[in-house]
Amino acid sequence: MFTGIVEELGVVRAVVPRAGGARLELSCTAVLADARIGDSIAVNGCCLTVVELGADWWAADAQIETLDRTTLGGLAPGDPVNLERPLRLGDRLGGHLVLGHVDGVGEVTAVAPLPDGSTRIAVRAPAAIARYLVEKGSVTVDGTSLTVTTVHDAPEGTEFGVACIPHTLAVTTLGVRRPGDRVNLEADMIAKHVERLLIPKDR
Repeated sequence: MFTGIVEELGVVRAVVPRAGGARLELSCTAVLADARIGDSIAVNGCCLTVVELGADWWAADAQIETLDRTTLGGLAPGDPVNLERPLRLGDRLGGHLVLGHVDGVGEVTAVAPLPDGSTRIAVRAPAAIARYLVEKGSVTVDGTSLTVTTVHDAPEGTEFGVACIPHTLAVTTLGVRRPGDRVNLEADMIAKHVERLLIPKDR
C-alpha cells in the first residue's frame, strides 16, 4: 500500500534482459535507508520487489506481463523514475490510498503553464480507467497522487487534466513529461470497489 507521495526521483542504472522479463537496476539514496531484500518499492507507480541491494542502488525483476502492461518495458539507462516505499501504520496519508497495481497506460496529450504558476497536464486514458475518473477525484500518474481537475469525453477517448505545482514538477517525472509520452495510471481503488458492489451478481 502506498500514498502516491513520491519520496525520491531515482535514475535507471541498467536494464538487463532475462528469461521471462528483465532486471531493473535503479540508482537512488533515500528509499534505501531501511531497505531489505524482499521489500516492496513503487517504481513509477508499479510495485516491485527488491531482489538485490548495493550502496546506492537496488534491483528488481519485472516479468514480461509487467513490462507489457506498464511503461516499465520502455525504460532505458539514464531515465528518471518516481520511487516510493510502502505506507507504514501510523504514517501520514498525504496523498490517497494507492495499491501500486497499474490499471493501464495513458498518453500525455498536452502540457500547458497556467497563470497561477501551476502547469496543466492532460492525459488520454484507456476506457477501462476512464469510467473511474471524476472531477476533484484522485488518480495516480506515474505513481504520483493527483487531483483530477477536468474530464472530457471525446470520440478519440477520454481525456483528463491535472494541475501540478512547481514543486511536484521538480521532484517527480511529471516535470519532464511531454505530449506523446506514456504514463502509468492507477484509478482510485475506492471507486473500483464501489462499482464491484453495485454490479448485479447475475452479470
